[in-house]
Amino acid sequence: MHIPDGIIPLWQSAVYWAVALVNIGIFFYIFSKKPGKEKRIAGTGLFAAAAAVASSISVPSPFGVPVHFFLIPLAAIILGPLTAVMVAVLCLLVQFFILGMGGITSMGANILTMGIGLGIGTYGVYRVLSELDRGLAVFSATFLLGIMIATAFHIMILLAAGVAGPEMLMSTLIPFYIFVGVVEGAASMFIFSFLERMKPELIAMEKV
Repeated sequence: MHIPDGIIPLWQSAVYWAVALVNIGIFFYIFSKKPGKEKRIAGTGLFAAAAAVASSISVPSPFGVPVHFFLIPLAAIILGPLTAVMVAVLCLLVQFFILGMGGITSMGANILTMGIGLGIGTYGVYRVLSELDRGLAVFSATFLLGIMIATAFHIMILLAAGVAGPEMLMSTLIPFYIFVGVVEGAASMFIFSFLERMKPELIAMEKV
């Protein structure tokens, strides 16, 4: 989902950056009012580092394009939706400066898809389904709403930029990200179950 520099017109990039900065500002405002800042900072840094590492690992897919894990949906479930946006911001910075993925002018759009869409979408579904079954909630939230909402945002951004037509984008991106969502959902369910047994205090953290 990384959009490189030069794809989106600068005026659109400015709009996406404004939306991203508003969300970052809300996070820091809420963060400043909450206790336990040290744990949240550590958790944010840990997930950002893990997401950056996971994104550098390529997993073969039947589409001929390697899959890269996000881990941002899991951050949203464990730490909260706005914290997941910060995880995405830190991860995108590392990916750009170290791995050469994404861009600076396009980072606002990438934060919108992989931070705001992915994080808030995942957390909303998880909250609704978690009372029924946590494992199912983790998988469904990651796959159905998290990655699929991010995919929808990604397609809308590319359509607004005039990169390609809707038929081409939907026929190429949606099947691929459905596959990614299933793999990511299964991985998130496994990691969540492991952390629930080994680090229950992490799962019990207040969500921001």
